[in-house]
Amino acid sequence: MTTNLIAVVASLAIFVFVFDLLRRGVLKEKYAVLWLIVAGVGFIFSIVPGALDWIGVRLGIGAPVNLLFFVMGVVLVLVSVQLSYELSRHEARIRRLAEEVALIRQNLQSSSKSAPLDQSADESEAHRGDE
Repeated sequence: MTTNLIAVVASLAIFVFVFDLLRRGVLKEKYAVLWLIVAGVGFIFSIVPGALDWIGVRLGIGAPVNLLFFVMGVVLVLVSVQLSYELSRHEARIRRLAEEVALIRQNLQSSSKSAPLDQSADESEAHRGDE
């Protein structure tokens, strides 16, 4: 009973923590959903401890704890893949933005070099008009 109580408190703490991060805007919705689902499943298994035994027996797994460790391992691998995908996407976006900034700087430098020439040409035409 004590382990079930600890599991209930831990899953509720995770739920509250993730919800608070979401509310403050620190964590995006697409990441929060996964962690809220993990907290919810943990809460269900802590309230109904026989559910993990029942699923383990149905799948032919000897010890329900092995099923839990396997599922958590799969969840962690999926989170790693998702974060790797997001990191790759962001690196590509950063590279593209850096290239755009370099092109804008080059255009600004070339236009600032040609601006004094254009300005002096306008001034010389104005002086000719005065004569």
